[in-house]
Amino acid sequence: MWKAEGSDFFQVFSSPFSKFSFFLFSVFFYSSSDKSSDSRKEDQEKLKKMKEIVEEGFCYEDETQLTVLKTSHFFAGDGFSVYDCKGELLFRVESYGPITRDKDELVLMDASGKCLLTVRRKRPSLHQRWEGFLGERSEGQKPIFSVRRSSIIGRSSMTVDVYGNPGEEYHIEGSYSQRCCTVYYTSHQNALKEPVAEIKRKVDASTNVVLGKDVFSLCLKPGFDAAFVMGLVLVLDQINGDSADDGDDAVEPTADDLSS
Repeated sequence: MWKAEGSDFFQVFSSPFSKFSFFLFSVFFYSSSDKSSDSRKEDQEKLKKMKEIVEEGFCYEDETQLTVLKTSHFFAGDGFSVYDCKGELLFRVESYGPITRDKDELVLMDASGKCLLTVRRKRPSLHQRWEGFLGERSEGQKPIFSVRRSSIIGRSSMTVDVYGNPGEEYHIEGSYSQRCCTVYYTSHQNALKEPVAEIKRKVDASTNVVLGKDVFSLCLKPGFDAAFVMGLVLVLDQINGDSADDGDDAVEPTADDLSS
């Protein structure tokens, strides 16, 4: 077998053909690296753009944990109060029963009572589709996003389409009834899938006891829109509700639990 040694090795890589081949390899390698880097940067820029959907004031620079408290036990989704890490009221939903308001429509408000977002069930729909509208919905207003079951069979994952951004959507995976699910941002173009929010059970900091499902944590990645995610929580609560066989021993939250 021939071995390139000494001057022979130098001559191989000194030939015009070898130099040209090495040049093509270098161009291809660095070009591929640049494209890969540019693609990742483009994905991150798109993700950053998608984060502000309802209101910029509810996009926090740091990772944030909110406490969500259901305020009614009679009907799924009747009332919610949402507190920040300091125990201050951030959002509220007041719709006690089907008499006060259309049971297929819920309004998310800030602490002062300003309407931020309306979610409304679209009928008829095999996938239990819901739509989200900025502020208090008016007749003829176009939705900014929709939520639907990924499949009409069983308790499947949920798909969230944000209008105006084709090829980009969110997926909700896990079990809301168990207060254990994750919201992912996805892009079909670049196969991107990144967690942006998580719903999980609330644990009493002093006793390490898991609280009942009427109080849970909503964890947000930096910059993600908390008002938008709460709109998704309202839809999840209406579609999934609570399982009849939960067998949950509820522990009532204290004031400290809301701020921890």
